[in-house]
Amino acid sequence: MYEIRFHGRGGQGAVMAAQTIAEAAILEGKQAQAFPYFGAERRGAPVMAFARIDDERICIKTQVYEPDMLVIMDESLLDIEPVAAGLKKEGCAVINSRSAPGDLDLGLEVRCISVDATSVAIEMLKAPIVNTAILGAMVKANDFVRLESVQQAIINRFGEKLGEKAGRINAEAAKIAFDRSQEGVCRGKRPLIKKRLWLPTWQETPPGVALGKEERVGMKVGPGSMSQNLTGTWGTSNPLYDQDKCIRCQRCWFICPEGCIIRKEDDLMEFDLRYCKGCGMCVKVCPKGAITILKKGVKQ
Repeated sequence: MYEIRFHGRGGQGAVMAAQTIAEAAILEGKQAQAFPYFGAERRGAPVMAFARIDDERICIKTQVYEPDMLVIMDESLLDIEPVAAGLKKEGCAVINSRSAPGDLDLGLEVRCISVDATSVAIEMLKAPIVNTAILGAMVKANDFVRLESVQQAIINRFGEKLGEKAGRINAEAAKIAFDRSQEGVCRGKRPLIKKRLWLPTWQETPPGVALGKEERVGMKVGPGSMSQNLTGTWGTSNPLYDQDKCIRCQRCWFICPEGCIIRKEDDLMEFDLRYCKGCGMCVKVCPKGAITILKKGVKQ
């Protein structure tokens, strides 16, 4: 799995960049997800976005804490937060900067691609919205998707919102940034302040279904609130459980986000399909293949 974390400022298009790189991967037949993280929307405020790309189904739903690629859309963010925290040693950084990679201090000595995406954006778009330009530099850093796919995704996504001409201009901005990108190794002298993070293993994950339920003014709060909504109607698939293969490790029971797996007295599992959305997390953690996903309407 290839994981990407974007750091930018409100108005630079970090969320759109994450969505576009995910769409480019999907155009090539890969699996992908993209999602943002920010507080109250405010132009200029620091924001983050994330993307994951894989050849197989992606079941992880967390933020990206240890990215393979770090994308910094505003160089000034280096001075106010430890944006490089968690970046893998074999990973790479893509930075919007006029400086060459060797002149940039990320706090880690890693492979770096720098490009003056702001100048490209002003030249092509007449506005400092750097997301499409930074996408071109990302392809220069790693060819996990092809430039042609990124350009097509830009045309699809931006053309739908702004019109065909705008889509093609944004796609051309990605190509120009690709050609102007510089590759090197950034410096690692800047001290990195590591934030305290809890990255639990499955054994450490709190068992939501084991916690008590609290009811306030007729509304259930906490792990039991899902009982009021038959969320199973949303799904397109259901788990198929083979109890002969089950070793009663209970990992599926711990991980189920909807609490629809019930542990019976003999420690075998029972699935309440009224609430199961078919997310596949139980399949992901089962060490013996005792659970598979079956599309609704397909005979066993």
